[in-house]
Amino acid sequence: LPTGPTVSELVVRGEVGQDVTVPCRYSVRDRNGITSMCWGRGRCPNSKCYQTIIWTNGWRVTEQHSSRYQLKGDLQNGDVSLTIVNAREADSGIYCCRVELPGWFNDQLINHEVVITTARISTASPHTYTSEQTSAPGSTSEPSFTATRTWPSVSASEAPQTASAPCSGPPDCLDVTANLQNTSVSLPSQQHPERGLYIGIGSCAALLLILILALFLT
Repeated sequence: LPTGPTVSELVVRGEVGQDVTVPCRYSVRDRNGITSMCWGRGRCPNSKCYQTIIWTNGWRVTEQHSSRYQLKGDLQNGDVSLTIVNAREADSGIYCCRVELPGWFNDQLINHEVVITTARISTASPHTYTSEQTSAPGSTSEPSFTATRTWPSVSASEAPQTASAPCSGPPDCLDVTANLQNTSVSLPSQQHPERGLYIGIGSCAALLLILILALFLT
């Protein structure tokens, strides 16, 4: 008695440029169980395959629409999976695997929906890594600064008697000491020039007064 065809639905996904395998198997108990089958585009019709792409008599491939469609499985063990070589987006669609089993309307039918998509390309911007210096536990990190001191130039009358700023090295200290000594020697001759003038005028006035008194007494 006919039992009617067995129909199932499967979804197979792949990417452009890859080899995509669409599975299909049937049970083989002995050599007498090896049978013919076909692959076609579109859903399985009442008989045969619609838009047949490959046929096999169970032992070898007898009809092949394109070299891109291959049966790489062990045909004599019932592995009739279809391999689509170098898949394209145009290969997306419904595929029918029809295994012809003895009996009326007893064929094994499997409809596959094949989805071929373009490989995803990562567009993320490259990461930027910032290195930071961290201090050891328990320690306090302080920013370091470089200070540059600028000493204004002064005249001899404004030069200080002693230098309180530290020297950067022995040669600098010797130069500063020599300058201070020269300044300390020349300072007395340059300080208060008006005082000598006043003393001279006072002396002349005293002499003049003495002469007047001498003349008056005479």
